[in-house]
Amino acid sequence: MKNKEQVEKDFEQEEEQLVQETPDAKETNEDSPKESVEEVSMEEKLAAEVADLKDKYLRLYSDFENFRKRTSKERLDLISTASEEVLRDLIPVVDDFERAFKVSENQEEGSKEREGNLLIFHKLLRILESKGLKSMDDLIGKPFDADTQEAITQIPAPSEDLKGKVIDVVEKGYTLGDKVVRYAKVVTGA
Repeated sequence: MKNKEQVEKDFEQEEEQLVQETPDAKETNEDSPKESVEEVSMEEKLAAEVADLKDKYLRLYSDFENFRKRTSKERLDLISTASEEVLRDLIPVVDDFERAFKVSENQEEGSKEREGNLLIFHKLLRILESKGLKSMDDLIGKPFDADTQEAITQIPAPSEDLKGKVIDVVEKGYTLGDKVVRYAKVVTGA
């Protein structure tokens, strides 16, 4: 194995040999036609190389700009939907609250408990809405949308104008920003 000094010495010797092997510009005849052709072709080669390097630079720069834009967009998407999993897990709790309120509507006993539960429920809804979760409301009578709804079943439409439209909502759907977190489960008219 060579040490650092030997490697440097070998490099210097190779460099001297290259300098000795190349003809000196002063020794050649400047008026010869071969040299002018070589100079022109050398200029053309250099110009082509410069153009090629400029092209590579522009492509690399545009690739980097695209990468930067894409990563910043992905970062914004990640930030806006970071809590999606937690919100998705809380949706069944909201459903349970709504079912409990439907059952307790007819009962007179426990009205104070019902009021307390309503306060807790509305507070939970406000928190979820502040995080960007929105429920899909007022779907009945509107056309079926496969992008946001899941058809559980089809029943004969009670009237002609309800064909292909939502007749009943079995389970509410929710969105987080523009993304569907849970599809609405609906019954459509046939």
